Formats: sequence, C-alpha cells, structure tokens
Amino acid sequence: MTTSSAPDTDVTCERDDVLEEIAARVLWTSTAIVHHANRIRPNPSGLKVGGHQASCASMVSIMTELWFEQLRSGDRVSVKPHAAPVLHAINYLLGDLEAEYLTRLREFGGLQSYPSRTKDPDTVDYSTGSVGIGATAPIWGAIARRYVTTAFGTGGTGRQYSLVGDAELDEGAVWEAILDSSVAELGEIVWIVDMNRQSLDRVVPNIAVPRLEAMFAAAGWQVITVRWGRLLEDLFDRRGGDALRARITAMSNPEYQRLLRCDVGELRSRLPGDGPRASEIAALIADLDDATVHAAIRNLGGHDLSALRAAFDAIDDSRPTVVIAYTVKGYGLPTQGHPQNHSSLLTAEQFDELGARMGENPAQPWNRFAADSAAGRLCAARAARLRREPIPQPPTFTVPTDIGRTPPAVSTTQAALGRALLDLTRQAPDVAKRVITVSPDVSSSTNLAGWLNKVGVWSPTERRDWFDDDRETLMHWRERPTGQHMELGIAETNLVGLIGELGSTWSRWGAPLLPIGVLYDPFVERALEPWSYGIYAGGQSILVGTPAGVTLAPEGGAHQSITTPSIGLEQPGCVSYEPAFAVDVEWTLLDCLAHLGRPGGRSAYLRLSTRPVQQALADVPADPSARERRRRQVVAGGYTLRHNENPVVTLVAVGALVTDALTAADRLAQMNITCDVIVITSPGKIFEALQSRRGQGDAPTWILDQIFPADRTTPMVTVLDGHPHTLAFLPTINRVTSIALGVSQFGQSGALDDVYRLHGIDTDAMVRAALDLIA
Repeated sequence: MTTSSAPDTDVTCERDDVLEEIAARVLWTSTAIVHHANRIRPNPSGLKVGGHQASCASMVSIMTELWFEQLRSGDRVSVKPHAAPVLHAINYLLGDLEAEYLTRLREFGGLQSYPSRTKDPDTVDYSTGSVGIGATAPIWGAIARRYVTTAFGTGGTGRQYSLVGDAELDEGAVWEAILDSSVAELGEIVWIVDMNRQSLDRVVPNIAVPRLEAMFAAAGWQVITVRWGRLLEDLFDRRGGDALRARITAMSNPEYQRLLRCDVGELRSRLPGDGPRASEIAALIADLDDATVHAAIRNLGGHDLSALRAAFDAIDDSRPTVVIAYTVKGYGLPTQGHPQNHSSLLTAEQFDELGARMGENPAQPWNRFAADSAAGRLCAARAARLRREPIPQPPTFTVPTDIGRTPPAVSTTQAALGRALLDLTRQAPDVAKRVITVSPDVSSSTNLAGWLNKVGVWSPTERRDWFDDDRETLMHWRERPTGQHMELGIAETNLVGLIGELGSTWSRWGAPLLPIGVLYDPFVERALEPWSYGIYAGGQSILVGTPAGVTLAPEGGAHQSITTPSIGLEQPGCVSYEPAFAVDVEWTLLDCLAHLGRPGGRSAYLRLSTRPVQQALADVPADPSARERRRRQVVAGGYTLRHNENPVVTLVAVGALVTDALTAADRLAQMNITCDVIVITSPGKIFEALQSRRGQGDAPTWILDQIFPADRTTPMVTVLDGHPHTLAFLPTINRVTSIALGVSQFGQSGALDDVYRLHGIDTDAMVRAALDLIA
C-alpha cells in the first residue's frame, strides 16, 4: 500500500502547483497529437483519421497523479483505449518517446490508434482497444505475475492498474472477471473508473453510481468514490452548502452536463433550481465571484489532484480496489461537457485559442520542460523512479518431438490430451513444470483429471482438500500457489484472457509459461475475440476445443460446433490442428508447446473429439525413420494414410471422420474403385503452403509434393465435421474436380449415424460423392 505522512501545507501547495503545470502540458500535448494527425498532416486519401480529444482530457488529471506521484517501477497500467495520446504525452515528457512520433498518430509505422504492447514505440503495459478486454487484462496479469514469482522468483511485486471508461462497464466481460471467485484475493488490482457519464452518442441518463458501488462491493472489492474537488468541498462547508450538495447530487446527468455549457449568468440562474432550498443555493453563489462559480461546477474529484491523492492513500492492498472518479469529458477544452464531443475535434481557431490561453505555441507544440525547472526536475526524477530493469533473456528448453507412447487400442483424441500431458511430466519434467492448464469448470469432462491430480490446482493461498480421505473421490482438488491447473468459473472470456497473460510472461519477466486453455468447442466462438486480442498483444497460448462438431450427436445443436475449423484456418498468429488419432494429438501438441514462450512464437488451436477410434487404423510405421517422416507430415498439415498404385479418386478427411473415410474406401474397393485416403491435420498449414507455392508467402511447400503430388491427380472428395468450405481450396492444388462434404446447418440430437446422415457426412454420402465424380 502506498502511504504518505501528513505533508506540510506549503510543500503540498508547491507540489500541486508543479503537478498542475505538468497536467496542463499533458493536456496540451495530447490534444496537439490528435490535432496534428487530423488538421496538419497531409491526408491525400481524405479518409477520416480520428482521435478522441475529449476522452483524453477527462483522464489527464488522473494519469498525471498516477504517473508523477503514485506509480512504482513494478506497477503495470492498462490505459483506456481513447486515452492513448495522454499516455504518449506522458511518455514524451518522461523521455520515453521521441518527438518525431508525436506527429505520427495513426500513421503507418507511427503511434497506434490505441495502446499496443507490440506496435507502439514507447512503453505500453497492456494492449487495449477492444472495450472490456484491456480493462480486465491486469486481473489476469496479476495471476500470471503471482505464479511466476512463486514458481521462478522473477515476477517481482507491484500493483496492476486499469484505467476504465464508465461506458466500458456495460461490457459483460468486465463483470465476468470481477465476479470470478479467485479475483477477490488479488489485492494488487486497482481500477480507476473515469466517471464522465458520457458514451459515444450521448450523455448517459441513468448511470447509477450507487448501484455500481454496491456491485463492486458485493464482489469483495474496496470502493472509493472521488466525487468532489477541494473547491466544492469548501463551498459545502459554508451556509447553504448542504443544499448545494444535495442539489448537485440529485441532479440528472444531462442536467449537470448542460450546466457545463452555460455562461456564468446562465449558471447563476440554473444552478439553484426550483426546489425548496433554491434560495439558500442562490444566496451562497451570490457571494462568489464569476470565476469561482464557473470553476466550482467543474470541480469534480477526478480533476482534483489532492482528492485523487487521498483516494490512492486509502487503498487497502488486501483486496481489489475500484476508485470511481467523477470527471468532465473534454475538461479544459472548448468542447467540455458537450453531449456529442466524443469524437469531435477542435477547429484550427479553437486550437489556437487554447494555445493562447495555456501559453503554448500552436506552431511549435512539442515542448518538454526545461531541465532546471521544477517540472523538469520532477519529470527526470519520475523517469528514474519508473525505469525498469532489462527483461532477462528467457531460458531455453527443449520440448520433445515424440514421446513414443503406445495408445490404448480404442481411444479418443480428447483423452489423448490428458495422457500426453502426464507423459510429459515423466519425459521432460523441465518442460512440464512450465505448462499451465486453464479450464472454465470442465476439467473432468475434458479428461484433465489425471493431470490435475498430478500437478495440483493453483490458488493464491493453500487450501485444505476436505475430500482427500474420501476413497470414492477420484479427482483430488489440492489447491496451492504452485498448482499448475487454474480453474475459473463458467466464463470463456476469462479463460482466454488468463491464458493470454500467462502466455506473455516470457516478454514481461523473462519467465516463459506454456498455457493451455481447455473449453467446449462450441464456445470457442464466444471466446474468440478476446483470445484473438490476446494474440495481437503478444500472448502465446494453446486453446483446446473439445468435444467438437456434430460428432457430439446426443448433445444436440446447441453443443455442436460448425464454423470452428475455419476459425483455426483464418486466425492470425495461430496454427490449428484437428488430429485424427492419439499419436497425432501427441505430435501436434508437442510441436505447439515448442512454439510458445519465445520471440517469434505463435499460438495454437486444437480441435478434439470424444469419438472412440480404433488406434490401429493410424497405421503408424514401425521403422523409426518412417515414423519420424509421418510425424513431420502430421505437424506440417497432413499425410497419406492409404496409398494405391492407380487411384481413381481421392478421399480427404479430417479428425473424427477419418474412420468413415477408410470405410468408404473399403466399400469403393469392393466396386474395383481404388482410392487414396489423405488425412488433413491442419487445413491452415496446407493453405499456407499453397499460398507460398503461388508466391504469396514464405511457408515451406514440401508437404504439398508429398501428399498431393502432381502425378497423382484424381477427382477429390473432401469431408470434415465442420463447414465444408474449410477444405474447399484443396482441389485447386492440382486443379481437379471435387465435392466438398461438411456441416452447414444447425445440428440435431440423435445417434451418430443419424446425425451424420442428416448432414451428408456419413459413409454413404462419401461413396455417392466419389461415384458422382467418376461417373
């Protein structure tokens, strides 16, 4: 907890004067950054550049107090998306950003539209931009740091701050994170809500702060509300002050915002209202000069440094804290309080007037403080205080490529995941100790029980397992800070947010973790946007969707995934696999682990099934060299499972449908129609190889020559338990005729044969398609 003894009044005033000077420069610089991008820089295309001067202005005091008084080097801050120019202005004053970038907001190679860890040239702790996701990221960052500190001793300590716009609290992802049971124990989390009561289009009429306060408190958070500044608090202590307080407190948001647009004459008329105590308020403000009346209505706590300082001093680090700071959107700008100021830009005349009022030169807007000035000395001191040690080089470790396990005679790819993780603890314990699995309350139903029993469950503190002596309890819930499985509530956005931050520890603290998130495949789409954003922010993780497809037949359409194969094909920064056999799971999982936790790494998506499969059908070569050749093909995207001398047609199948494709090949053989059967483990890898062959990439292309050689071109039937367009590009490799089978409508409950028949992916459909092609 950051505390301070009661300061001398003169020293406090002098400090606040310096901070106000810095805040004014931050406001000017952030406003100028947006102004230059829109009004000065040439724009040949005429396309709107954009920026949010008003949203920046409401955050200036909060961020000035935070950076120039509160933060320590170990702290991390997630900045609300539209306040990015304020962050860059602060970094510029601290010497962390060169002036040349201030003219390059939203320009190619310049400052990003929203804070980006991986693309901005200055220090950004968390990428934001997708509302709700950046706000919650420090929660998962706190867990990741705690784990790294416990397991490897390199995470250090520090608060995790989120600067959140009040409209951002409309996002469900925010409350899913706040309500997770593990969060209430994370005292390093501090949220600061910019309560400016405006959204993109309007003044929000019914933001009920007491309700928000109660919701945070009910989740175990400390709630600190910073409503008024010193000037208003002084007025409240005068005769009639309690009437003024009651009047402003009860006032609707739109009425209050309208007062901000009034001149002093209108303000004196409107502020008292028509209530029974209007005369008391009128008498109070009658004794005030115009400047004081004008300043008082804008004197909210979020713009008062001493009020903010007192709020930070009151933080209890034993539980999460939310500071709700009342602010004025556009504070200090000509557009302040305007109901449509969200994306409005100052005109050239307004910008020049603002410069004149602030003593700044619009023609030369980029100025740091003189080194020998009080503000310059404070900037230098804070820059030194916030300077971080270089991130250690991540340690190297070698993930085995082949454990060599013999799978059971009949197994599922889902079960193979749990067995592969257990095998890893024996084969490569140094790698296994970095694996963290995360699940939204589906550990047992996704076959992670054995792994969980082996490595334990993570908890901020050790907890007793009251069922450890119950012989009928097969899954042991041993919770401790070193546990390698993390169980969250049923909220997929929380899961992918957490694995994204666990997957960033190599770049934050030089301590790579290998996170694997397991969830039901139908809910991958629910988690996709925050997971994708985590990948964009540099988080490397493995997402396992299981069970997948309409193969989960009795569960019905609500639990049957259709489009997830194409998600894996299209997601940037990610490789996807849908293994057909247990050995395919092992090989692809190990390869995916080998690409995590390092520069240039990548994420992965594995789509697994609960369908029991005869493992002998995999026909894995016994010769070591031939086995290694198969492994490389599996990892590269596919392999030929059945090879004939003179094939008439080629059947290409994915995952659970490989069994049916082999049966279809047998039936066609009985009609003297020979078939090749090709297994695709990764449509995305094959597509990348094809693009590269055509000069559209740099991926290896050898896999195409091995499984789709030009001298074996035949008509092609493609089939998968997912949308058929996922494989529709395959016939273009050698320009052959084809029929694409797959799932393109919502499923039904039923037996597997009935459901496959409904969607036309059963063996009969494959045989008919092959016959149609060669007719």
